[in-house]
Amino acid sequence: MEGVVTLRDRAVLVTGHTGFKGGWLALWLAGLGARVHGYALDPPTDPSLFEAAGVGRVLSSDTRADLRDLPALSACLNEFEPEVVFHLAAQPLVSEGFRDPLGTIGTNVLGTAHLLEAVRTTRSVRAVVVVATDKVYENRET
Repeated sequence: MEGVVTLRDRAVLVTGHTGFKGGWLALWLAGLGARVHGYALDPPTDPSLFEAAGVGRVLSSDTRADLRDLPALSACLNEFEPEVVFHLAAQPLVSEGFRDPLGTIGTNVLGTAHLLEAVRTTRSVRAVVVVATDKVYENRET
């Protein structure tokens, strides 16, 4: 098909690959033949989708670090040289946002700004997709 971009054999970075959406995206991208690198904190739950679905087995590499750490993020991008970045890392819980608003803003706003700054100085990156949502499954917060 003319004009269709394939991700086969392309380097792709997924932030938040240890979470729900990022884990599924990493599996899907790997299934399309992409070389998937993950950048995230440790899985947020136990048990976790990351472990249960075997996300770690499909990754080319797996960096556990905080988006607020710009030097670590820049080093990851420079080492892996992704062509496409999917940004899904976030503190997603509204209740946690009320409990720790500064931490949530730090992760969601400053972390995204750090990613965009690191991407700006990484020559290999051709596209960035920023994903955000409030709910992707049944709300069981109390």
